[in-house]
Amino acid sequence: MGEGSVGNDGHRGGYGDGYAVRAEGLEKRYGEKRALDGFDLAVREGTVHGLLGPNGAGKTTAVRILSTLIKLDGGRATVAGLDVARDPREVRARIGLTGQYAAVDEVLTGRQNLEMFGRLFHLGGRRAKLRATELLEQFDLTDAADKGVGKYSGGMRRRLDLAASMILAPAVLFLDEPTTGLDPRSRGEVWESVRALVASGTTVLLTTQYLEEADKLASQITVIDQGRAIADDTPDGLKNLVGGDRIEVVVAERSDIPRVVKVIARVSDGEPEADEEELRVHAPVTDRVSALTEVARTLQDDGVQVEDIGLRRPSLDDVFLRLTGHRTEPAGDGRSGGGKSGDGKSAASAKSASSAESAEKEAVV
Repeated sequence: MGEGSVGNDGHRGGYGDGYAVRAEGLEKRYGEKRALDGFDLAVREGTVHGLLGPNGAGKTTAVRILSTLIKLDGGRATVAGLDVARDPREVRARIGLTGQYAAVDEVLTGRQNLEMFGRLFHLGGRRAKLRATELLEQFDLTDAADKGVGKYSGGMRRRLDLAASMILAPAVLFLDEPTTGLDPRSRGEVWESVRALVASGTTVLLTTQYLEEADKLASQITVIDQGRAIADDTPDGLKNLVGGDRIEVVVAERSDIPRVVKVIARVSDGEPEADEEELRVHAPVTDRVSALTEVARTLQDDGVQVEDIGLRRPSLDDVFLRLTGHRTEPAGDGRSGGGKSGDGKSAASAKSASSAESAEKEAVV
């Protein structure tokens, strides 16, 4: 839920070096376990920066340190130009935090929820009502403003949760797995809201296991594994690590795979890779059209029964597999990041800055 943040009083922007979030050599230990082991991060002001990694890589731990919910054991981090270790209260006055699960009251209406949070942030009754009206319009919830949140769709709940995080217009918003468990339509609604926030000047650090989400929203992505940043680039830059276009052939019979490998090897720029379970062979190519034509013609002449053939660009899933050695876990299982109980604590801690230190003993995520 929304961390204490400031209103339109000049706290946004102007960090000198152009970065809203910086982390250098962050360390966090739980006994002998290193949740973060020299983690580095640099998030440009006014952008969406994706933070990707497998379960247990350290994503949520990094977010909790940057949002002052837990203390770092080593390294240095600044958010909105302030040191998170030296000035945690000032940092909390400039950030918002939304966890995996919407922390709004389903008994109240959307308007009542936002007015309640406005009062909790000491806006006063009149100003809280005005701010609630502004946010309901901004997040396209005006028509449902006076309906009970229990009747909202998943996407509407998440947008209301985002709106509550923006009560005081934070300079930096941390979104930790914001669309976990949502259907595609609801995810799209949340994406539009995030884009609108960035257009209004907010910097967003997004952790997600939906690679499509990072691809669509983030201008820069950091991949974290075993507590360290192992790659940092634009989505296209990361895809180029895997290579350019790839030709892919799916055959009907496993016995044809060796023949397909030989045919593709003649036109590819690298050794073809075969997946015998999926009956698939693929390899990078430069001259995409001629390569596809040559392979299709040769396989047809050889009498190989092809189920599918085509060209495709590498996906972020390919990048993730190349960098970490495995694909992402299903993001809809509700356990991504810190799991339900962990994120419940995160949301509760975010509502009350005084409880930040109590989160320090939470399990590694």
